[in-house]
Amino acid sequence: GFLEDGILVQDVSRTRRHYLGSWTFPWDVMAVLPTELLCLLPGVPRVPGVPAARANRCLRVPRLFEALDRCETRTGRPNVFRVAKLMLYLLLGIHWHGCLYFALSAHLGLGADPWVCPSFTRPLRRYLHSFYFSTLVLATVGDTPAPQREEEFLFLTAGFLLAVLGFATITGNISTVIVNLSAADAAFYPEAEPVRRYLRARGVGGRLAGRVARWHQHLRAQRKLPAERDVLQHLPRGLRAEVATSVHLAALRRVGLFRGWELGVLRQLVLRLRPQVFGPGEFVCRRGDVGREMYFIREGRLAVVAEDGVTQLAVLGEGLYFGEISLINIRGNTAGNRRTANILSVGYSDLFCLGKEDLAEVLAEFPCARAAMEAKGRELLLRMGLLNTGAEAAAMAAEAEAERRLRGLEVALEGLQTRAARLLAQLEASALRMALRVQRLEGRLHLRRDRAAGTGGA
Repeated sequence: GFLEDGILVQDVSRTRRHYLGSWTFPWDVMAVLPTELLCLLPGVPRVPGVPAARANRCLRVPRLFEALDRCETRTGRPNVFRVAKLMLYLLLGIHWHGCLYFALSAHLGLGADPWVCPSFTRPLRRYLHSFYFSTLVLATVGDTPAPQREEEFLFLTAGFLLAVLGFATITGNISTVIVNLSAADAAFYPEAEPVRRYLRARGVGGRLAGRVARWHQHLRAQRKLPAERDVLQHLPRGLRAEVATSVHLAALRRVGLFRGWELGVLRQLVLRLRPQVFGPGEFVCRRGDVGREMYFIREGRLAVVAEDGVTQLAVLGEGLYFGEISLINIRGNTAGNRRTANILSVGYSDLFCLGKEDLAEVLAEFPCARAAMEAKGRELLLRMGLLNTGAEAAAMAAEAEAERRLRGLEVALEGLQTRAARLLAQLEASALRMALRVQRLEGRLHLRRDRAAGTGGA
């Protein structure tokens, strides 16, 4: 196929027309011509062991590079593919250098001196000797027979220079692969070394440094990706929503709060979720803290503990959520925006975090979802005894009164706007009448002046 406006076209007839009209078609034709048949013509010189007539096959090299580039962009392990491609280039380089060495040996005479290829009877033995000799030269080992002739000196010098260039290229490619691996890890996982250096500089270590190291090890071992937003930030919003939905929607649907919610709300929530991983014995939130996020449990177990931090009152598992009460304004909530419980991570817990501003944006767009969340929060506050029904009724009455006054102000404002429009129209009409009257008076005055001037002249 070929790309048209960025879309892969696989229609056979269109692909055929596109290929026949491209610049690669004549090159491919020349590359497959059976030019080796020219060696059968009488009078054509032949070089033993060197198929020079097949050099037109090298015209396919640009297509080979194109195929390798496409494979590198499509494969799931590009770094492994780069290493394999580098090894292929290395083997091909040694093979071609060995072929040139055998051609030179055949030209000088096989077995004529210790440097050239011996005159083995088996072709395989000749090839293996040539390949071994080229490997020694290109690896700069130098354990080769001393050259005897000028051609041998020149060939060996050129081989050493090519070896230096090849080693520089190989080193650069290997370092690029290593850098790409490090960059890929840094894109997904935070670096632990800066934190360790900071703790050492501050004189803090031991148990705390061990906890930090174990936390980073857990992220890599369990393939937790806390930097998902940074990885997906360059995608268009629609594509980013599809990627995030395909990854997290199944886990989000397991949350009891979101069962029955429409897909549009969940897509908006998925874009705003931030993954967080808490270690064993780490507090997610404490009673009395100001609540700025709510959490959804994706994996792991969390314990609701008493003030002593040890006694477990309840255990929260996968699919549950907490922290929404301090984010939504429920009338009669005596706790306000403060946390109502101590939440402790039992082991390593994988949570989704949703900020207050992000939740407010989503609920503002979907009033039904807001009503459902407020109903769940009110039910929870009633069970906990933190809902003042009198204050709730007073707040609802105050809100209704404020709404009534607002409507009254809107009606009064509309009346004032109507009166102002009438006054403006009357003012414009009066100004127009005044302008017409001034125009008539000016006309009469000019007429009298003209008559007086005519009388004086007479």
